[in-house]
Amino acid sequence: MIPASFDYLAPATAAEALAALAEHGDDAKVLAGGQSLLPILRMRLNAPEVVIDLGKIPELQGISEDGDHLVIGAMTTYAAVLASEAVSTHAALLSKAVATVADPQIRHRGTVGGALVHADPAGDVGAPVLALGAELVIAGSDGTTRTVTAEDFFEDLFTTAVGEDELLTQIRIPKHTGWGAHYEKFVRVSHQWSIVAIAATVRVEDGAIAEARVGLTNMGATPLRVAGVEAALVGQPPTDEAVRAAVASIADDTNPPSDLNGDSGYRKHLATVLARRAVLAAAGA
Repeated sequence: MIPASFDYLAPATAAEALAALAEHGDDAKVLAGGQSLLPILRMRLNAPEVVIDLGKIPELQGISEDGDHLVIGAMTTYAAVLASEAVSTHAALLSKAVATVADPQIRHRGTVGGALVHADPAGDVGAPVLALGAELVIAGSDGTTRTVTAEDFFEDLFTTAVGEDELLTQIRIPKHTGWGAHYEKFVRVSHQWSIVAIAATVRVEDGAIAEARVGLTNMGATPLRVAGVEAALVGQPPTDEAVRAAVASIADDTNPPSDLNGDSGYRKHLATVLARRAVLAAAGA
C-alpha cells in the first residue's frame, strides 16, 4: 500500500527540527531510522501532514566518552553501536542486545533513539538501557533540555517521557567496564521481535557476584528492571543452583501479554529459564 501524501522536511540542526515540531504540532511525525514509522505509513495506520526527517542532523549522531559515561546520540544506528569499541568495552550489554536485532539491513538503518522513543515492549534496546541505569537527555522547543532516568523514561505501552514538542537527543550510560554481559532472547523464527528476553550484566569478584543488573523484555507494557533479583544475586557464586534460586521470583509482579506466541503463564515460566541462562553466561559460567 502507498502512504497518504505528506510534506517532507529535513532539518540540518536539532533546533530546526524542534521549531518544525512546534509549528506543525500533532500534524507532524518524526522520522528516525524509519523501521517502525514507514510500515505504519504504508498501511495508513497514521497519516501525518508533515514528516520531519532527523537523518541529516550530525549533532544527534555518534558515540563519545564523557568521564565515567558513554554518550550515544539518539540517531546513532545499531550498526554504529556494534562497531564501537567503546560500547563493547564499557556497555557490553547494549552491544550484545543490538546484535540480536533483525538483520544487517535493518541494523544499518534503525537507530537507538528511534527504538527507545517508539517504546515497543518487545524491542531489544529498552531493557539493556534500563538495566545499565542510563539517563536520557530530552530537548524542548523552548531551547531547554532535561534529563530523565531510564526508569522514568518508559511510561506505558508505546509511551515515553518525550513530549509532542520534544526530541530525545542523547543516551548517557554509566560505564560498566569489566562487567560480563549477556542478552538471552527467545524467538520462534529468526529476526522476530522478542517473545521474551533477559538483559543481564554482572560483576564477579573473588568467585562471587558482587553486582548485578537485570532487565526484562516483553514482560509488561514497558521494559522492566528487577531490583529484587539483582539483590538476591549479590554474594552468590555463579553456579547453576545458586543462580536458579536467585532468579526464581523474576516473573513476580510482571504482566506479560498473551498472544499467538504464548500466553502470559508461558512467558513467566520462560523468563525464569532465560534469566538463569543469561546470568550464568554474563558471569562466564
